[in-house]
Amino acid sequence: MVDYFIEVIKLIALDHIAVAGNSLDQASDHIASSLGVKLQKGGYHERFGTHNRLLGLTDGLYLEAIAIKSETKKSRYPRWFNLDNFEGNARIINWICRSTNINSDLMNLFYEGTEIVRIKRDQLEWLMALPRDGILPFEGAAPALLQWKTTPPTGKLAPSGCSLKHLTIFHPEAKKIENKMQILNDSRVSYEVHKRLHFFAEFATPNGIRVLE
Repeated sequence: MVDYFIEVIKLIALDHIAVAGNSLDQASDHIASSLGVKLQKGGYHERFGTHNRLLGLTDGLYLEAIAIKSETKKSRYPRWFNLDNFEGNARIINWICRSTNINSDLMNLFYEGTEIVRIKRDQLEWLMALPRDGILPFEGAAPALLQWKTTPPTGKLAPSGCSLKHLTIFHPEAKKIENKMQILNDSRVSYEVHKRLHFFAEFATPNGIRVLE
């Protein structure tokens, strides 16, 4: 008699989208003016000297406005999302996926020069795969990867009436990114070849279909 073993592949899932600005107000105002809704209070990330505000979406997703807190000293570590080198207008800076086994998924994604760090903010705790130079693969077009150790913040966010319809990642090597991201099975995410990195997200909102870039 032959035994058959079926390997179950646990896929990662889209968790949230980060919007950066030169200040938290700038990042928050960009989301609020684009979608026509207000964000909620977030908190402070001591390791990186950054702070955020959040907007709850449907399907367990959320938007994060994030910026360096101006009165903090320079971080001992390269700041996540390459915020040390951020300049220009507020914009989507990265997308973040959640894992149930970050060590395994990190190996499957072939991220190099990355370490897994435990992070706490208020009552939240998670593991996050952070590049040692602060820059995610493909100039930041590849997603950041985290694993929640506590309940995600979405359960504490008031409903905004907004939902993600689609997120497009534009990059010169979009096809390579798509191939690496086979571990993500989400029809709302697509990849398009373009001469520069750019994010384009469409949302259904109480004010109709709105775009965030």
